[in-house]
Amino acid sequence: MSIFLQVILRSLETGSIYALAALGIIIVFRTSNVTNFSQGVMGMFNTFMVTSIFDKLGLPLWLALIGGVITAIVMGVIIDILIIRHAKKASPVAKQIITLGLMMIILGLTPIFFGVDPLRLPRIIPNGDLRFLGASISYNGVFNIVFGLGIMIALFTVLQKTKLGLAVRTTASNEYTAKLMGVPTKNVTMAAWAVAATLGVISGVMVAPMTSVSLNILDEVQINALIACVLGGFQTFYGPVIGAYIIGISRNLLLYYFSSIWGGQVLYIIILVFLVFRPQGIFGKKIVKKV
Repeated sequence: MSIFLQVILRSLETGSIYALAALGIIIVFRTSNVTNFSQGVMGMFNTFMVTSIFDKLGLPLWLALIGGVITAIVMGVIIDILIIRHAKKASPVAKQIITLGLMMIILGLTPIFFGVDPLRLPRIIPNGDLRFLGASISYNGVFNIVFGLGIMIALFTVLQKTKLGLAVRTTASNEYTAKLMGVPTKNVTMAAWAVAATLGVISGVMVAPMTSVSLNILDEVQINALIACVLGGFQTFYGPVIGAYIIGISRNLLLYYFSSIWGGQVLYIIILVFLVFRPQGIFGKKIVKKV
């Protein structure tokens, strides 16, 4: 029982990281109608920025994170104004290819700014473990879970309870109608890209202590976040978040109890079979076009 509980606790931390990345992807998709394949590398670049601020300026990690959030917001705004806004009339496939191009550009620029050697970033809470019913998890892991849930709850509260959230939901429902109602859709999409970039750097800082800050630090997170969006459904904001936690928990359970080698592949096969019978995802709705 203690082992099972420990796997669940670790999975909640992993799921929180996947969920933040998935939420960034779905916010951009619902407002800009584009699947952002560059979400991972945007987070990677700004994680390098956090690490650079932390190492070279000697600031506390939380201050370095604030600096990374600022650069992430700037990056998101620049991408929207200079690129996405001018591709409004492009097809959805063309927009996806644009984000793939962004990914290649950011991957090329990162070594120029930060070098080719992997960097190290410590935990926000460096020491200490929490023990519960025989299971243990680091205080930093608990912080990641609570902090991730706090950010998501705050975003969902904004989406449901504020005028800004109403503008986002209106734009996500129908951008043309939102414009007719006086919603500043350009500002909404710009804010969506800024929020997505911010969620990316937070995911990167959470992952960094488990590995190293390198070009592929968020590759696995990006893949699982995209799968979470498909599994949860692209029609809601909360679906991909729930899908991310399902993937995080199920993957770790399969890796521990089924196979440390094939557990992940088995999960993806199960998801693929599920999508054959329900391609719109768990919370997605089947779109019926009237002729």
